[in-house]
Amino acid sequence: MAQKPAIIQIGIVGFGHLGQFLVEKIQKDGPDMGLNLAFVWNRNSEKLKDSVPAELILHSLREFPQRGADVIVEVCHPQIVKDFGAQFLSRSHLLVGSPSALSDPDLNQKLRHAAKHYGRTLYVPSGALWGGPDIQKLNDCGTLTALTVRMSKHPSCLRLSKDLLSDWSEGEGRRVLFSGPVADICPIAPNNVNTMAAAAIAGSTLGFTGVRGELVSDTALTDYHVVEVEVTGVDGFTVKTVRRNPAKLGAVTGNATYNSFWSSLLLCRGHGGRVYLC
Repeated sequence: MAQKPAIIQIGIVGFGHLGQFLVEKIQKDGPDMGLNLAFVWNRNSEKLKDSVPAELILHSLREFPQRGADVIVEVCHPQIVKDFGAQFLSRSHLLVGSPSALSDPDLNQKLRHAAKHYGRTLYVPSGALWGGPDIQKLNDCGTLTALTVRMSKHPSCLRLSKDLLSDWSEGEGRRVLFSGPVADICPIAPNNVNTMAAAAIAGSTLGFTGVRGELVSDTALTDYHVVEVEVTGVDGFTVKTVRRNPAKLGAVTGNATYNSFWSSLLLCRGHGGRVYLC
C-alpha cells in the first residue's frame, strides 16, 4: 500500500471566489492529498462564519505565526504581498496568487532575499499561462529572446485602477487597453494580469520590463477569456499558443484556472530558498 504524504498545514489568505474554492477543496480532498487547513483569513471575517469552522478563522493577520502553517496561500490582493510577504516567508513557504505584485522591483528583490535567507520557497502559480515550464527551460538555456502575452476578456471581467474602460458599451467589439511592458500594466490591472506576471517570472532574463503584455477588452467574449502567448527564441524558433478559458460574465478568473491553482498548491512542499514557478 502506498504511503500517504506527510500532512502539510495550509493557511489561506483571502476568501474571494478562488479562496472559497481552495478552502472547500482542502476540506473535501485535503486529507487524501496530505493537506490540512491551518487558518483562513479575510478582510471581513463575517464572511467566513458559515463556511469555516470558528477555530480556523484568523481574525488578525499579524497572528499568523501562531497557527504554524507550512504553506501560506495568498489569494487576496497585491497589497497583502507587499505588506506581509517577507513576514510570511520568515515562517512558511508562500504561494503568491497575486504575482503582479512582483512587478515592483524593490518588492521582488525583497521577497527573493527573504526566500533565500529563510530557506523558504516563493511559489508562483502558472495559472492560465500555458507552457510556463517550457518558457522557463528556454529562459534557463539562454535562448529566450522575446515573450508576449495578450489577454482578452469581456469588459465586465476587467478590474482596472485607472479610468480606461468606464465608457464601454455592449456591442462595441474589441478595444486594446494597453500594449507595452508587463511592468507597466501590473499596477493598472493587478487582478487581471497575473498570467502576464507569471510569464515574466518564467522568462526572468527578460523580466517584467522585457516581457510584453497586451490587455484587450472585447464584448464578443461572453463565454470565455482568451490568453495568447508568443515565444521567440534564437535561430528563428517561435511558438504561439491560444488558450480559451470558459468564464462567466464578470468573472476575473476563468473556470479552468481554479483547478490549475489547486494543482500548483499540491506541488508546494518545499523547493529551497528560491522562486519556483509551479
